[in-house]
Amino acid sequence: MSLTRNAEAAARTAGSRWLVLLARAGFVGYGIVHLLFGWLVLQIAFGASADDGDQSGALRTLAAQPMGRFLVVAIAVGLLAMAIWQALEAAVGHRAERGNDRLRERIASAARTVIYLWLAWTAVKVFARANTDSAAQQEELTARLMDTAGGRWLVGVAGLVLAGVGVGMVVYGLRKKFLKRLRQGEMGVRTGRLARRLGMAGYAARGGAFAVTGLLVVLAAVDYDPEKARGLDAALRMLRDQSYGTILLTLIGLGIAAFGGYCFLQARYRKL
Repeated sequence: MSLTRNAEAAARTAGSRWLVLLARAGFVGYGIVHLLFGWLVLQIAFGASADDGDQSGALRTLAAQPMGRFLVVAIAVGLLAMAIWQALEAAVGHRAERGNDRLRERIASAARTVIYLWLAWTAVKVFARANTDSAAQQEELTARLMDTAGGRWLVGVAGLVLAGVGVGMVVYGLRKKFLKRLRQGEMGVRTGRLARRLGMAGYAARGGAFAVTGLLVVLAAVDYDPEKARGLDAALRMLRDQSYGTILLTLIGLGIAAFGGYCFLQARYRKL
């Protein structure tokens, strides 16, 4: 019996080690996606022709490069590992937290699981050259929802939730709460300073973009105009057309690229 238990324990340890390695590789892929995402935002800011200004557009841009489709598959595998990790955290993790703090962290992990799964599936579709126009798909889904009883209310609530998540992300970044997820004791002074700056800029930029997207979804419900609910791409293009829009989009693009750099640091120092 002891030999059986030892074998099972060894198998679990080996499986955990592989999951951790794949999750860390997933952070590298996540960083690459956000670097390309930031580049697309900068293209939109200066009126250059670009793909959709979101993660799906970034994956399509990557797939168009030499060896790009191979990298997209590798990113999909890493993102799937990250989704499994966050699903486990949502189910039984965050034991260092207590009470409502632990509940909030588990809910956040469940949300990250959905995000990572969606991005992994998008990467698979990009590899298969399937339709990945997320802006058009979101517009179509919003139109269908608004044609159902109570659909406009549902779309409006979804927009408010998304806007709230964006604001929460900004606060999370500016208060530097992300630092507790890192093994700071292993970081040097310069690396720690870099992690703080990249994390603050990255979370603030992503949060701002999500907040604007959520507000557009709310407006789509109020005005009964599904075209406004085209996701991040529509939100960024709307910002570009405002006063100082180019400056705002440039800051957002640089911030999203900064988040990509922060993901590379997470690959090395994130607590898993």
